[in-house]
Amino acid sequence: MKLGFIGLGNMGAPMARNLLKAGHDLTVFDVVQANVDALVKAGEGHAQSASTPAAVLESGVDAVITMLPAAQHVKSVYLGEQGILSANVVGVVLIDSSTIDPMSARDVAKAAAQKGALMLDAPVSGGTGGAEAGTLTFMVGGEEALYERMKSLLACMGKNIVYCGGAGNGQVAKVANNMLLGISMIGTAEAMSLGVSLGMDPKVLAGIINTSSGCCWSSDTYNPYPGVLENVPASRGYTGGFGADLMLKDLGLATEAAKLAKQPVPLGSLAQQIYQTFSLQGSGSLDFSAVIKLFTKK
Repeated sequence: MKLGFIGLGNMGAPMARNLLKAGHDLTVFDVVQANVDALVKAGEGHAQSASTPAAVLESGVDAVITMLPAAQHVKSVYLGEQGILSANVVGVVLIDSSTIDPMSARDVAKAAAQKGALMLDAPVSGGTGGAEAGTLTFMVGGEEALYERMKSLLACMGKNIVYCGGAGNGQVAKVANNMLLGISMIGTAEAMSLGVSLGMDPKVLAGIINTSSGCCWSSDTYNPYPGVLENVPASRGYTGGFGADLMLKDLGLATEAAKLAKQPVPLGSLAQQIYQTFSLQGSGSLDFSAVIKLFTKK
């Protein structure tokens, strides 16, 4: 296919490279020219640059994938003066893999439909490692027939492609999952810190938790206590991984969506405040598991 790809940051660039590896031709755009130049070079003749989001469409692409930081960027890229929807998009498939609030996703999908485009929201889970390896999980919202049509394309970038329902439901799945992840990481950090402060060896404690009722992904796969697991951010000074400020952003999306739905999320709101405190202390660039620093000197 001839594809457009907009947003070549830490996630978008490896996703675009995997599309190139799968044999697709790309037209790309990013506000950072160096990112564009690197992707075009990696394409070895199968990738070209565009000067604006609208210009990506003008190159005659069959589908466009966007991977952008926040809702304001998505709205600008799609609805702006030189945005995607200012071009002829009739019959073009638009796939937004950014993580934004469900309401914004639905607003953009509605605007796209009014212009004759077909749209899916398809946020991802799996981080930069999953983006590099092509093992991302895609949570997809939109028309099911379109999902089935685009599933093989998404499989070039991920291994788990899940249909979540109508427009915006991919974002619903993402914010609900990440809210739970933020809550469970704080709980794991509290439990590990309590046990160690009372004299337990952290590895022994983690082993007990991970074979007992307290087991969760935050404890058995991504444990926040230093020295418990290798190859996790806690073993390398909390560098790499999923930044605390990104977790704060996703918790904000969840709590804002909950307000609109009049749905109580007391633990999600508390988790947001805890990560806000952590960020205000200057630690937002650390991995989100570093929140354990609020409970221990480690």
